[in-house]
Amino acid sequence: MDTSVWICVYLCHLWAVDFVRFFETGGSYNLAMVYRSRRVPADLSLNRLAAARERIGTIPYDLTISNPTASGISYPSDLLAVLSDSRGLAYEPDPRGPMATRNVVAATYKQWGATPDPRRIVLTASTSEAYGFLFRLFCDPGEAILVPFPSYPLFQHLARLDGIDAPTYALDSDVGWRIDFPTLESCSAQVRAVVVVHPNNPTGSFVHPDDRLRLIALCRERDWALIADEVFLPYPLDGGPGEGSTFAAEDNCLCCTLGGLSKSLGLPQLKLAWIVVNGPEELVEPALEGLNYVSDAYLSVSTPVALALPELLAGGESICEALGDRCRSNLGSLRRLVSAHPAVSLGPVGGGWNAVLHVPAVLSEEELCLHLLERRGVAVHPGHFFGFRGTGRLVISLLPPADQFAEGVRLLLDGVAQTLTLPHSGSGGG
Repeated sequence: MDTSVWICVYLCHLWAVDFVRFFETGGSYNLAMVYRSRRVPADLSLNRLAAARERIGTIPYDLTISNPTASGISYPSDLLAVLSDSRGLAYEPDPRGPMATRNVVAATYKQWGATPDPRRIVLTASTSEAYGFLFRLFCDPGEAILVPFPSYPLFQHLARLDGIDAPTYALDSDVGWRIDFPTLESCSAQVRAVVVVHPNNPTGSFVHPDDRLRLIALCRERDWALIADEVFLPYPLDGGPGEGSTFAAEDNCLCCTLGGLSKSLGLPQLKLAWIVVNGPEELVEPALEGLNYVSDAYLSVSTPVALALPELLAGGESICEALGDRCRSNLGSLRRLVSAHPAVSLGPVGGGWNAVLHVPAVLSEEELCLHLLERRGVAVHPGHFFGFRGTGRLVISLLPPADQFAEGVRLLLDGVAQTLTLPHSGSGGG
C-alpha cells in the first residue's frame, strides 16, 4: 500500500475517533480540528459591556436602540400586504434588479434635486452587501478602502471579511467634524476608494460643500472611487453646511451612492438597498460591468420586495415622518436636560438617529458605561465603539419612546454627576 493511501486511512481513523467523541461528549466538537480563516477574529468572546448586558437581561432604559421596529413607532398594519402581489411568483433575474424598481429608486432623489439614471442603479439586499460588492469591485486582497473616524464600527468588520484593509482618516471635532485632509492625503498607495458618510453616524455631520469639492479633486488626482453612504440623509435635525445635497448627482469622479429601506422607511427586515453609480462615462461603464459580474453571482434581491417598492414608499411615508419627529423631539429633550449639567456638553447634531455627549473623563468610557448600566439601568455606547479618539464621549440613540428616553437621560446625567464625587485617580481628557 503506497504512502498516500496510508495517509488517507490515518486521516479517516482520526475523523472516526473524533466523530465518536462528538457523541460521547453530548455533541461538543473539537474546534481545534477545524481551520478558521483570518477573516474571522480569533477571539469572539463578549466584551465587558456585552457580557454585562447578557447577564442583566432586560434593560429598563436602553439608549442604544438602533432597530426602528423596536422603537415604539406605529407601523401601518397592512403595509406588507403588497408583498402578496402575484407578479412575485415569476422569477426574472437581473443583476441590477428589476428596472421598474430602479425607476422608483431614481425618482426618490428628486427631493434632493438629483435625477440619477436608473440604468446606473444596482439593487442589493442591504447596504452592508453593497459595501461588500464595492470592496470586491475596487480592491484586490491586501488593498485598502479609506474610512472616516469616528463613524460606523462595521467598516472594519466588512473590510476584514473581504480580505482588505480599512485605514482611517480623521474628522476634526474642532471645526464641526469636517474632513482632516492631512490624514486623508498621507494614506497608503494601496488605497483604491474612500468612504464618506453623509450625514455621518454618530456625529450627525454632513460633508461640507468645500470639503466635497476638495475630496472629489483628490479622487480624480489619485484615481480613487468615492463611496457615499447616505442612509441617514432623510433625517435632518440641526442641519448644517451640506444638508439637503446628495452625491447621487456627482459627475466629476467615479461615485457610488448608497441608500436603502432599512433607514429611509425604517424597514430593515425587508432587505432592499441600492448603489447609484455616477461619474465620467469612461469610468462608470466599466464599474457597472464589474458590478454586474459581482451581483450576478448572488442575485440576492427579493423579487416580491422589489416589486412592492412603489406601494411601500407611499404607505411607509408616515414611518419616516414619525421617526424624524421622534428624533427631533428627543433631541430637544436632551438639550433641555443637558443644559442643567454644566459638566456635560452636546454639540450640533446635523442629522441621523444618534447624539454624542461629551462628559468629564473621570472614569474610562467603558467603566462609565458599566456604572450606568449596573447602577442606573441605562445602556449607552462608549465613544471608542465608534472610533472616537481620547475619552469622555458617550453615544446615545434618539429613537427610544419619549418618556423612556427622557428618564434614561436623567439617570445618565445623574450618574455622570455622581462620578464627579467619587474618589478616582482620573483617566485624562481627550
